[in-house]
Amino acid sequence: MTVSQKTPKKVIPIAVHTSMFAAQNKIYPRATSGYFTNWRWIMVWITQLIFYGTPWLEFGQRQAVLLDIDTHKFYIFGLILYPQDLIYLAVILIISALALFLFTTVAGRLWCGFSCPQSVYTKIFLWIEYRVEGDRATRIKLDSKKVTVKTHYKKWIKHAIWISFSIWTGFTFLGYFTPIRHLFDGIFNFSLGPWETFWISFYGLATYGNAGFLREQVCLHMCPYARFQGVMFDKDTLIVTYDEKRGEPRSGRSRNVDAKEKGLGDCIDCSFCVQVCPVGIDIRDGLQYECISCGLCIDACDSVMDKMDYPRGLIKFSTLNSAGLSEVTLNDKHETSATQEVAHKILRPRVLIYGGLLLLLCVGFVVSLSLRSSFMVDVIRDRGVMSRITSDGAIENVYRLQITNATEETQTYRVSVEGLDGLSISSGDAFMVNAASERMVPISLQIPDGSVSSGSHKIMFKIEALGRDEQISEKSTFLMPR
Repeated sequence: MTVSQKTPKKVIPIAVHTSMFAAQNKIYPRATSGYFTNWRWIMVWITQLIFYGTPWLEFGQRQAVLLDIDTHKFYIFGLILYPQDLIYLAVILIISALALFLFTTVAGRLWCGFSCPQSVYTKIFLWIEYRVEGDRATRIKLDSKKVTVKTHYKKWIKHAIWISFSIWTGFTFLGYFTPIRHLFDGIFNFSLGPWETFWISFYGLATYGNAGFLREQVCLHMCPYARFQGVMFDKDTLIVTYDEKRGEPRSGRSRNVDAKEKGLGDCIDCSFCVQVCPVGIDIRDGLQYECISCGLCIDACDSVMDKMDYPRGLIKFSTLNSAGLSEVTLNDKHETSATQEVAHKILRPRVLIYGGLLLLLCVGFVVSLSLRSSFMVDVIRDRGVMSRITSDGAIENVYRLQITNATEETQTYRVSVEGLDGLSISSGDAFMVNAASERMVPISLQIPDGSVSSGSHKIMFKIEALGRDEQISEKSTFLMPR
């Protein structure tokens, strides 16, 4: 019997498309109220009043805070800084970084939750969205409808407000680098320059995109702080924690159900803590790098605990080492001891070291600014004329002194020189420099021929501010020809 062999059918591979990115669902934060919500609004008002109001302040007939790139002068109230003072900018950056390390070690990402511009502007944009489109459920329902003018006219209104607010933000930001009143007049007279228009549009677009659309994605994927904060955390860092032993097992119930009799935890699984979270995480899953420590989940949970007649604190700010101190009993004495333990853990060696270094840098910075001279001098040899013999037989060297007056008043300076016997100033020795200005002053030095040997000789210029007990010495050389 012959067994026929069938030719196997050719298998055609089917292309399978696999996404390399996790799906991102739009987050609709729920509005809430409470202690931390109030503090977030307080910080919004403080930061925005400072940001939008500072450029309009005046000091001594000029803008109080102006980083004038064109003239290379930074005005900060009565302080005038020049490019030579960039060391102070470096010190400020070091102080800011050290302060961030200190605050992160002590209390996690409080900066992100309460003061970061991304968080602040996102909250403002969400508030506008809430006032125009409605609450969370209404916004979800609106987005599920087909886009038409009739159903989505509120969205056009919202975006119009967003764009207007963003342009005003860009205008204010540029007002720190160009006199804001000049910008204001330029807008109404349609005389803004191309660069001014570009930077207002650029910063406005960045505000509109980051706060209106990217929102939490900036915190999760674009901000490097979210990634390296873990190296500054330890088990004594104050973070938002969920009391798992008290809350589990979670289950929905009415307030008339005896949770202990049923063997249930205090968490009723209402998910309010998730709905109010601006980054969309569930704090009940434990510490997560996405958490920005805004405390909104605490306010939401506390409001639910009040309605259920349960003690507050199921979600709270605590440390990992102290999180279990209130798990067994919730009497006032035990809660007080838990609070004292948390405070004790905060004052640990690394925090004291960070704090000490920060205090030392701040004191040094303030002392350095207070001792800073009110004027600066650069001595430049006239390279066109190294040395020459005058008509009366003296040897002359020519210099240029660049005197910078860093005060708000016109100052007079007197120049003297020493280092060689018989050396004198043949030109004028007193010069006036206008307020917050620079002046290039020519100085001619003469010495009788033959009074010193040929070659290069060290000399010292001394510049004295008349009316002020200040003097600057600058080294230079006097060339004696052969």
